[in-house]
Amino acid sequence: MQHHEFLARVRELGEYMSQDEAAAVTEAVLTVLAQQINPGEADDLASQLPEPLGQQLTEAKAQQAENFGIEEFNRRVAERVGARPRTAEWDASAVLTTRAEAVSGGELNQILSQLPSGTPSCSANRTLQADMPTHWAHVTYSSAAALTR
Repeated sequence: MQHHEFLARVRELGEYMSQDEAAAVTEAVLTVLAQQINPGEADDLASQLPEPLGQQLTEAKAQQAENFGIEEFNRRVAERVGARPRTAEWDASAVLTTRAEAVSGGELNQILSQLPSGTPSCSANRTLQADMPTHWAHVTYSSAAALTR
């Protein structure tokens, strides 16, 4: 997937008014995700994302993965884009769904396994089969949270 295709998909899913808005949301979500997964996994994911997204992810990675749940994830995204956490949940869904479509199934499973215990998306996603079609393998934070309620 090319960079412009990635952003167009985020824009479509997130129903954003412009490509610039989709780009800002994408950078915020990937930055927070990079803080939550180990540095090696961030590098692996970055290698499968179009540039400059891969570079942004690499630059944002933490030296050690931080352990935080969905509320904190949404709060951090909201802080970066100047939105409310509920809006950030929508933003994260658009970006993480697109991310799932852009990377291999194996990479997606490795990312999901990096999410901390107790994160709603972690428990729901671990039940997914690796050979399922990609559109089923992209349960994101928001949709996974609904599954576990």
